[in-house]
Amino acid sequence: MITVSNVTLRYGKRALFEDVNIKFTPGNCYGLIGANGAGKSTFLKILSGEMEPNKGEVSITPGERMAVLKQNHFEYDEMEVLKTVMMGHARLFEIMEEKNALYAKPDFSEEDGMRAAELEGEFQELDGWQAESDAAELLIGLGISRDLHEQKMKDLGGNEKVRVLLAQALFGNPNILLLDEPTNHLDIESINWLENFLARFEGTVIVVSHDRHFLNQVCTHIADIDFGKLQLYVGNYDFWYESSQLALKLTRESNKKVEEKRKELEAFIQRFSANASKSKQATSRKKQLEKLTLEDIKPSTRKYPFIKFQPEREAGKQILTVDKLTKTIDGELVLNNISFTLNKGDKIALVGPNGHAKTTLFQVLMGELEADSGEYAWGVTTTQAYFPKDNSAYFNSDMNLVDWLRQYSKDQDESYLRGFLGRMLFSGEEALKKASVLSGGEKVRCMLSKMMMSGANVLILDEPTNHLDLESITALNNGMVDFDGSMLFVSHDHQFIQTVANRIIEITPNGIIDKMMTYDEYLESDEIKKQREQLYA
Repeated sequence: MITVSNVTLRYGKRALFEDVNIKFTPGNCYGLIGANGAGKSTFLKILSGEMEPNKGEVSITPGERMAVLKQNHFEYDEMEVLKTVMMGHARLFEIMEEKNALYAKPDFSEEDGMRAAELEGEFQELDGWQAESDAAELLIGLGISRDLHEQKMKDLGGNEKVRVLLAQALFGNPNILLLDEPTNHLDIESINWLENFLARFEGTVIVVSHDRHFLNQVCTHIADIDFGKLQLYVGNYDFWYESSQLALKLTRESNKKVEEKRKELEAFIQRFSANASKSKQATSRKKQLEKLTLEDIKPSTRKYPFIKFQPEREAGKQILTVDKLTKTIDGELVLNNISFTLNKGDKIALVGPNGHAKTTLFQVLMGELEADSGEYAWGVTTTQAYFPKDNSAYFNSDMNLVDWLRQYSKDQDESYLRGFLGRMLFSGEEALKKASVLSGGEKVRCMLSKMMMSGANVLILDEPTNHLDLESITALNNGMVDFDGSMLFVSHDHQFIQTVANRIIEITPNGIIDKMMTYDEYLESDEIKKQREQLYA
């Protein structure tokens, strides 16, 4: 158990946290959320002891071991992969190293023998004989094949290093896990494996993630950092989001009878309690949800951008036809004879491991690249709005945001432009920022503003959730669900694909799989699993 008592952290006059008091208990998984800059990663550093607060203390139950997902991908470059994982249990690794050094001594003494016997006893208590096989099992579960286990970390790619460091944090059955963005660079299979691992984990987990599906699957509680306070809520991310929106609505309708409010709350809790069984952490959450009262649910002060794509005109029946598109880049066959038709009302998620192929397809469809062979045709009634994966070329400018947005607006009035930017969370002086100094998330919000102003009836989006916080991801997700037009998009956000797409196209090295179904249905289909095995063979 972790107990946080009166923790305060200040930077000058600004307080990140003020008198935080909270207990994180075993058997629960806490999703730590907050707007960008709220201090989520900083709070994890305070919990791990890497950073000292100005006031207060963090205490851990004596004898419990904490493991932290490391963010420095170069720290272990000279170490072998398997050893890097086993270093996650510092005491066990120390024993192994000292044992090996003793047994390697040419003048092994009686005193060395006594010390070796002590170490062997402790080694056995810590399940040392299982260490290598346990470490290997973790690596395989996270997609690191056996042929890489003896390689040095420096010989691995960035995505592979992230997985090894995650395996390091999970190794040796720690009592407490602190995980900062653990799903970054993981594929669907690895994320699912991690969800199942955490569902079986009996200790305490505190996790920061922008993956809402992951938070919904594993979290029993949400710990929300808001205005320097940390408020604890029972339930997963969706429950927190929906309950905070309900509380906001009830607060605004202050004249509504209390009894009517209670009925609305009871219906809401009943709905989420029933849905709780779908998550990995279902049982305890369902019981806790049913104990909630009206007073337990509080409105969030978090701000959400206003994202609504409104087509200026309705498209006809013919939207897009793609016929045998082929493209080779630097000797690599990226697109291999791709053919499909985008129909009216289709919201197609492009999936598959080769991100380069999906981006290349979009670049061809938007005229940025020319295919080697094949052709495509847009319907004459269509207009397209495009969100590229790399948007940097749009922001090489000293223009302020009002003037930047004016380039794409039919209404040139400054008050209109400022109002639009305000709804996208650029209020007051923020609207006068130079385009060249924007953060990644701010650039994304600007690109989405540009798309909204276009009035297009077809949207093409290449990983639009990159760099966005949870609030903006949720707003974009809702905006895409509500969009009354056709769409092609790429995303690694499971919930995004599941809630938006009505059709899935997977680009494989040997053709495409094209199915009218939800993402979950696609992942669960045995027929598609067999088809994928053949196309990737």
